[in-house]
Amino acid sequence: MSKPLIAIVGRPNVGKSTLFNKLAGARISIVQDTPGVTRDRIYYECEWRGKTVMLVDTGGIEPYSDDQILSQMRRQAQLAIDSADVIILVVDIQSGVTANDQDVAVMLQKSGKPVVLAVNKADRLGEPPPEFYEFYNLGLGDPIAVSSVHGHGTGDLLDACYSHIDFEAQDSYDPEYVRVAVIGKPNVGKSSLINRVAGEERMIVSDVAGTTRDATDTVVENEFGKYVFIDTAGIRRKSKVDEEIERYSVLRAYMAVDRSDVCVIMLDATVGFTEQDSKVAGYAHEQGKGCIVAVNKWDAVDKDGRTMQEYRKKLENDFSFMSYVPFIFISAKTGQRIDKLYELINFVNAQNAMRVPTGRLNDMLSYATARVQPPTDKGKRLRIYFCTQASTRPPTFVFFCNDKELFHFSYQRYLENQIRSTFGMEGTPVRIVVRERDDGKK
Repeated sequence: MSKPLIAIVGRPNVGKSTLFNKLAGARISIVQDTPGVTRDRIYYECEWRGKTVMLVDTGGIEPYSDDQILSQMRRQAQLAIDSADVIILVVDIQSGVTANDQDVAVMLQKSGKPVVLAVNKADRLGEPPPEFYEFYNLGLGDPIAVSSVHGHGTGDLLDACYSHIDFEAQDSYDPEYVRVAVIGKPNVGKSSLINRVAGEERMIVSDVAGTTRDATDTVVENEFGKYVFIDTAGIRRKSKVDEEIERYSVLRAYMAVDRSDVCVIMLDATVGFTEQDSKVAGYAHEQGKGCIVAVNKWDAVDKDGRTMQEYRKKLENDFSFMSYVPFIFISAKTGQRIDKLYELINFVNAQNAMRVPTGRLNDMLSYATARVQPPTDKGKRLRIYFCTQASTRPPTFVFFCNDKELFHFSYQRYLENQIRSTFGMEGTPVRIVVRERDDGKK
């Protein structure tokens, strides 16, 4: 399931970016007194009450401005509004209700989306000042007094947003369907692959990069199983993303990764690996998804007896940060190895959902620590008491030890390799969590 989206909108210079940074818990957006500093939408995760949402910061809305930059910012904000589950309208208590506030409020009411009104710059604690009640005139229900600088009222604000979100809602597909996100740079053949597996022209296929604007679902049932293939817009470098519709497409591509079980990272065999491919793959890895690297257009490569072996060796070096990922060489145009791709998707999906019994895990731990002794520092040795698997998708293992500081990254990597060599875990990230436990000597 993709994370719910909360868009923060309002006229320029009411404190949207400051509020965004406060809710995100990090300085993500540039904050300045000059209107128009935030021009593009900025995205960041926010966790509240154990549930995660995606925040979108937008540029200030000037509803009737003819200025080119302001009109582009207005289109950006409209795209964020269209994709949002809940909208936060930020107004300034010091300025009172302005004509622009009223125009933006009408624009949001027409969208039909739930709107939460945040009256910003209410920096004093206690009862809000009389001018606070003026904002009831916007017709958006009870306003919430917040201070984006000090953080007052932000909990109430998120509570109000969460009341409009159904966190129990699931995708309409049965759990037996494997959700596969096809991701990669523009023009590597993602839509051609979807058309091949669907057996029909579901997507527009063109040599022009950026043809696919939205994330589109294609349901496929065959002898290998049941699948939902999600075709996504190509993700390119931010410096290359000039068109506002394409920025919206990139967000949808990331959200498609969020709701997938397996990500097929497509490369163009005639171009090879690029830095942007590592960014695309890195996002799927960070989200804990099962991953496959599919090298497309293999039919267009001049080959001899060693071509695939040499290409695979180079890819293993390129994807050294994802050493677990399997490679497959396909052609969406001719259908070469598409059946093998289905089998690999099933395998990686099972690995991503694998659960290992605690007894077998601790047998592995005993063998691993006997083979390579845990590290020491100033005469104190790391002691690992036991481990257990906390969750799947991705497989997450918790190790309980006497001192977290002694549990060096290199030894964590060693134990991860032992887990993989013992239980498989191919095609999936493995997470290791270290917990410190009092051994009674303190």
